[in-house]
Amino acid sequence: MKKRILLFLLVAFVSIALALIAVAFSIVHYGRLDEKAPSDVAIVLGAGTSNGKVSPVYRERIEHGIWLYENDYVDHLIFTGGYGKGNAISDSAAAKNYAISRGIPENIIFMEESSTITEENLEQAKIIMDNNSFNTAILVSDPLHMKRAMRMAGDYGIDALTSPTPTSMYRTPKTKLPFLLREEFFYIGYLIVSIFR
Repeated sequence: MKKRILLFLLVAFVSIALALIAVAFSIVHYGRLDEKAPSDVAIVLGAGTSNGKVSPVYRERIEHGIWLYENDYVDHLIFTGGYGKGNAISDSAAAKNYAISRGIPENIIFMEESSTITEENLEQAKIIMDNNSFNTAILVSDPLHMKRAMRMAGDYGIDALTSPTPTSMYRTPKTKLPFLLREEFFYIGYLIVSIFR
């Protein structure tokens, strides 16, 4: 009886480990896809600011959004992100200011300033899209974030293509692994929660 229990536990452990490895592999693989094609708008997912200055991670996402605009893939940009703790302006306002300083016209920029997490980023971005008759979007984030973000975008009815920033700040194993583990945890969590919605 003890041997059967131990065998069952071993099989269960190996199965779970293999499943986690498979999910991690799928996240990494998905992050290598770039589907960019002419679309109405780029949705640039937030990544934090401090006193009006965008974080290095957010800066690279913004830069890729700017590149998409300058290379005629999109006509508009949506920056996402609400007010971080202690910040006088929203993350998206800081992103807008950064983009304007890089020569992007103010009138092609939209902001949502109420979100704190990725799911809220996309929920609010969808409202902006609907209010401005935008039908298609390119989703911009870091490669390891794309699989979860695209799943959420689909759940909110956003017709989106993926275009991860090629200059992600997560470049070394030391920075990539914690981010990957975090994304795997939240991706699996999101799938589980989605079952009960």
